[in-house]
Amino acid sequence: MSLRTAQRASLVDQVIDQLKEQITSGYWQLNAKIPTETALAEQLGVGRNTVREAVRALTHAGLLECRQGDGTYVRATSELSGVMARRLRAAEQLEILEVRRALEVEAARLAAIRRTDEDIAAMEAALAEREKAWAEGDPETFVEADLNFHVTVVAATHNQVLMDLYLDFSAALRSSIRTAGGSLKENYIPHDTIVRAIVAGDAAAAERAGHACMEHILIALTENAGDGSSSPGDD
Repeated sequence: MSLRTAQRASLVDQVIDQLKEQITSGYWQLNAKIPTETALAEQLGVGRNTVREAVRALTHAGLLECRQGDGTYVRATSELSGVMARRLRAAEQLEILEVRRALEVEAARLAAIRRTDEDIAAMEAALAEREKAWAEGDPETFVEADLNFHVTVVAATHNQVLMDLYLDFSAALRSSIRTAGGSLKENYIPHDTIVRAIVAGDAAAAERAGHACMEHILIALTENAGDGSSSPGDD
């Protein structure tokens, strides 16, 4: 996607809109470093001060992050996920878990009702990747695989509002999990029961499986808090 030369009216607003489009469209991906102010000014046909103001506005909105001496990076893919990221950084883990439980348990229930053969294939493939990541023992890889599994479950609901909300939430959640750190330890939580219930089209069983998963996480979180260690990146 190429940037268009900005018109002279409301330059800052136009630049903000174009930079935001690069982010929300996925052209500039999450955690990617964006071009320098000089490069952006040349592409847009505006002054560096205009670009600087636009970048500052998007940084305030939580979409970008300026790192002194390094550059500017994509911090969130939408203003909602930017707000969520800031809120989650200040939230207690229990509060985060309660929101996740509401989203993921309902997603499992709806997925059992609405899933297609393509959805089932995607979930099973994501579950296999999750198992592989666990076996390899890399927390960073496991977090990504686990979140991707939950995204496939939410996608199977075919509820676009829920999907958009969960994607925004999971982008912020990813940062929260990584910040928590810690090792995988012994806290493995199987997700195959969720998939089996969804494949069987059993909404009640899928809801129970989703709820049981979240209860396991709550127990692990409580135990880790009690012994002073960090929670693992298991969702």
